[in-house]
Amino acid sequence: MRGAELDDILWYMNKYWTGAHTKHRLMYHIVWIPKYRKRVLKGEIARRIRELLIECAEVNDWEIDELNVQPDHVHMLVQLKPNISVSRAVQLFKGKSSRIIRKEFPKLEEFYWGDSFWGDGFFAETVGKINEEKIKAYIQNQ
Repeated sequence: MRGAELDDILWYMNKYWTGAHTKHRLMYHIVWIPKYRKRVLKGEIARRIRELLIECAEVNDWEIDELNVQPDHVHMLVQLKPNISVSRAVQLFKGKSSRIIRKEFPKLEEFYWGDSFWGDGFFAETVGKINEEKIKAYIQNQ
């Protein structure tokens, strides 16, 4: 293994979180949409959603590495802890923000009915910085 590759691995290893009995870096790319994929995530609404999502992450001790609120969907790169499932994290992000957005922006009622601001479901994928071959090489060179 070359020095630069080892430096990359060591830098990456410093991004790990430590728990009582764990060392982990669980990164997820998550995407979800407003109900009916309405293009309402603009201006003040988008700004407020961004604030609410960041607040939710802070309260739960998660880290949002990237967040992009588009008019008809939200993209997020978030680091979670091993004691929470991705679906539970998304439930918390969407549930809190839905309740507050519907309360603070009553004009949205003309577009939505029912109890939810967000569409059902979400997209999620795991994200890693080091590919499988680099991890194998790192393990072999210990």
